[in-house]
Amino acid sequence: MKLLVTGGAGFIGANFIRLALRDGAELLHEVGFNGIVNLDKLTYAGNPSNLDSLDEGAPYRFVHADIADHESVSAILRGEDIGAVVHLAAETHVDRSIDSPTTFFHTNTMGTFHLTECVLSHWRNLRGNRAESFRFLNVSTDEVYGSLGPNDAPFTESSPMAPNSPYAASKASGDCIVRAFHATYGLPAITTNCSNNYGPFQNPEKLIPATILAAMEDRPLPIYGDGCNIRDWLNVEDHCRALLLVLKNGSPGRTYNIAAGNERTNVAIVERICGILDELDPRASGRSRRDLIAFVRDRPGHDRRYALCCDRIRSELGWKPLADFDDGLKATVRWYLDKRAQFEGRQGRGYPCRWRNA
Repeated sequence: MKLLVTGGAGFIGANFIRLALRDGAELLHEVGFNGIVNLDKLTYAGNPSNLDSLDEGAPYRFVHADIADHESVSAILRGEDIGAVVHLAAETHVDRSIDSPTTFFHTNTMGTFHLTECVLSHWRNLRGNRAESFRFLNVSTDEVYGSLGPNDAPFTESSPMAPNSPYAASKASGDCIVRAFHATYGLPAITTNCSNNYGPFQNPEKLIPATILAAMEDRPLPIYGDGCNIRDWLNVEDHCRALLLVLKNGSPGRTYNIAAGNERTNVAIVERICGILDELDPRASGRSRRDLIAFVRDRPGHDRRYALCCDRIRSELGWKPLADFDDGLKATVRWYLDKRAQFEGRQGRGYPCRWRNA
């Protein structure tokens, strides 16, 4: 049997596949998989070259398709002997969702519906141990829970959904579809909600790579509002290890939060990146890149704080994050420095929204 990964050419998807075919290969075999099929639409955020370093002859195949294409997805599930699905395909950039919500609801809501319907039909046709071991892992976000106050306890898996952006609403809608298909039809589905990921291969529009690339080129570093919005940062490899563990031992119908407890303000993240770059790649002038920081008008519906309680995945599955945040951030900065030529000239905070005034 093979594992189907949707959105495998994107940031988390590519890291997941690389980990699964490297460190996770033994785990894949433990749960009965002998290869991975990557289904990706290849929007602007999908890059098949993210997987160029896979060993030649690795048990991996790429399929260019849209999860909203019922016929294509059904053909893949049938033809590739799929024994589990890890659903990572998504539109994820909040700024873009504010300007173009239709695209987000097409992929994150209707795409998830069509995929889940196809997966249900496929699962119903399986027999014996194959039906019992089948899993549909729906990978979601902490943003579906809404925003926390400065002294609020972190969100748990029982926290109500309260999305504040079109992106978050589209993901919450998809999560509800998966939940309903489990409750109504018995589909062995599991949902995970993760905090903000960082690491290699991330699209340059996101905060950390955007800041790194802009700072390398001495361009302004715009920060929304007062810069005190808080995010909980998770190393992408720690996230991918958690997904493999949930795939193996997670209970159908359960939701698992995945985070590392690295709460930082946006301005603190930008300032730390500047400090790392000042150390690794000093400016000719000797001045710190912190002088590039520019505070700009806040975006609409900007959530103030995210934080997740991860007691469930720690106690039930024994997962814990391995990466030290500062070491991981420094390694990420080094990765982008090493790839400087590849990214040169690409816009750091790559999506100019109409409310930005910098």
